[in-house]
Amino acid sequence: MQDKRRWLPSWQRVELAEKVVLAGWSYREAAAWRHVSISTVSEWARRRRAASAQELHTGAWAQSRPSTPRHQPMLSSEEVHERVCEARAHTGWGPRLIASELGMAHATVSRCLKRRGLSRIAREPREAVQRFEWPCPGDLLQMDTKRFARFSRPGHAVTGDRNTTGVEKRQRVGYEIAHSIIDDHSRLAYTELHRDEKAATVVAFLDRALQFYAAHAITVSRLQTDNAWTYTHNRALAELLAQNEITHRTIPPRTPKRNGKVERYQQTLKREWGLGQRYRSSDARAAALPHWLIHYNTNRNHSGIGDRPPITRVRNLPRQNS
Repeated sequence: MQDKRRWLPSWQRVELAEKVVLAGWSYREAAAWRHVSISTVSEWARRRRAASAQELHTGAWAQSRPSTPRHQPMLSSEEVHERVCEARAHTGWGPRLIASELGMAHATVSRCLKRRGLSRIAREPREAVQRFEWPCPGDLLQMDTKRFARFSRPGHAVTGDRNTTGVEKRQRVGYEIAHSIIDDHSRLAYTELHRDEKAATVVAFLDRALQFYAAHAITVSRLQTDNAWTYTHNRALAELLAQNEITHRTIPPRTPKRNGKVERYQQTLKREWGLGQRYRSSDARAAALPHWLIHYNTNRNHSGIGDRPPITRVRNLPRQNS
């Protein structure tokens, strides 16, 4: 069975038309050579003969023409397009709100935006990724908090069952806050669970965290946090940092990626500790935290430091090269 082609690339169209126009082939010979219909050969030969010098030079005559009709009496006028685009630029609304504001059909507004390339508002360019790592343990600690819901029985995140009894709804078990600190260089982490994130709680947590790092022979030089009120307007926290000669740094507003290591650690904390087991209650989950933390620091390989546990990057440990 002869192969019939329904579409030719532009370079084959040029070649086909030149066989007829320049080489003197018949339409039938050219059609058999390219396995196309005679009408196809006739069309491209006609367009080759009618092409201007500029079209012959650029090869534009061999390009496919748009299927849009030349005459579109129902097409919205330029004035309508301008009104729609002006409303879009002024308000940032979608087609439905713009249609109700201008008294137009939703489909009309949607088509106008699509023709002008405004169906989706262009996003601002993202800031280039800048990866960093301080050279020694203790050069920078990153601190943050994460909220975990308390529960009296396993929830839908691990069971898939979203049914809740009225008694459970009235219990109002509340939340507990995971306060976490991670060392920028070694990724050695320390986490505690508390019922709040008040100033006194934060200061007491940081004091114990500094003792934890001191037990690993890590002298802390800098502490980095976000701009939460409990960090930036905490006089006791500032005094504790001053006593230990620690510089307090804050990240720019709405840029959590600047505290990326502790943010990523909290994702791991939620996935592997919070949802990694099916706990009987939130109290059982809290009891498992110290054991998981030991596993994270001493046994779990960290891809960011060459697939090694964080403890292998801490100096002054027996049998560890530093």
